[in-house]
Amino acid sequence: MDFHTFVICAYRESPYLESCVRSLLGQTVKTRILCVTSTPGPYISRIMERYGIPLIVREGKSDIQDDWNFALAQADSEFVTVAHQDDMYGRHYVEELWKAYERWPDMTLFTTDAVTVRQEKAGGGPDSAPGTERPAGSGRLVYFSGKNLIKRLLRLPLRLKALADREWVKMGALRFGNPVICPSCTYRKNYLPDPVFHSEYRYVLDWDCLRDLAKWPGRFICVEKPLMFYRVHDGAETKACIENHLRETEERQMYRHFWPEPVVSLLMRFYRTAYGEYK
Repeated sequence: MDFHTFVICAYRESPYLESCVRSLLGQTVKTRILCVTSTPGPYISRIMERYGIPLIVREGKSDIQDDWNFALAQADSEFVTVAHQDDMYGRHYVEELWKAYERWPDMTLFTTDAVTVRQEKAGGGPDSAPGTERPAGSGRLVYFSGKNLIKRLLRLPLRLKALADREWVKMGALRFGNPVICPSCTYRKNYLPDPVFHSEYRYVLDWDCLRDLAKWPGRFICVEKPLMFYRVHDGAETKACIENHLRETEERQMYRHFWPEPVVSLLMRFYRTAYGEYK
C-alpha cells in the first residue's frame, strides 16, 4: 500500500486546475496523484493526459459530499488528501505529513495553515509556478489578516500534540467555529468511518465531519506552517453559499451542537465577520 495519494476533485473548466496539478507534481517527497470528476469533458482530460495523471469519472449528479467520498475511495494508500482544484500545495506538504506520521504514528488527521490567494481575475494557467514557495499568477497573497489570526487561535488546542488524541482536545478546536482549512486536510482513511463524509449539510459538511471524527480513536495533528495556497474567487462555492444564506443557516445549526441558543446568537455575531473575505 502506498503511503499517500493526492486525489484532485475536478469540476467543469476551472482556470486554476493546472496550477493545482503542478503544485502536486512539485512535492519534495514524491506521491501518487489521481483525478476524479463527475463532470467529464475535453478540458479536464487534456490536462490530465498532459501530466500523465489517471482520470476516473464518477457517474451521477455532481455533489460535493459524494464527490469527496468517491475521491477517497479511489486511493489505495494509508493517507489521502482530497485536493481542491482551485488550490495549490506548497512543495513541502507531503514531507511534513511524513514527518508528522513518524512522530505520531496514531495520527488520523493531518492539517496545516494556509496562505489566502485573493483572485482578482482569472489566472493560474500553464505559466504559473506553484510547487515553489510562491504561486505565480494574478492573485494577491494574504497571510496576515484578522480572519487568519482568529483561525490560528482557534487551532491552539491542536498544537498540544501530546494531548491531541483526546476527544475533548479535538472538540476544543471546533467549539467556537471551524478553524481547520478543509483542503489542507489529509485523512488516514482505513482508521476512519466509511464513508468519511456523511453529513446532512452542504456547506459545513467538513465541520460536521470533523466533529464526528473527533470522537474516533486517533490523533489530530496540526502543523502551523502555510503549506498550501487557498484561493478565494468569485466562482467559489463558499461565496455562493454566503449569497443564498445557506452558510449562515448551517453554521448556526452547527453551533447548536456545542452551545445553548443564547451563546449561539452571540457567536454568530462574531462569526459573520468572516463573510467579508468574499466581498
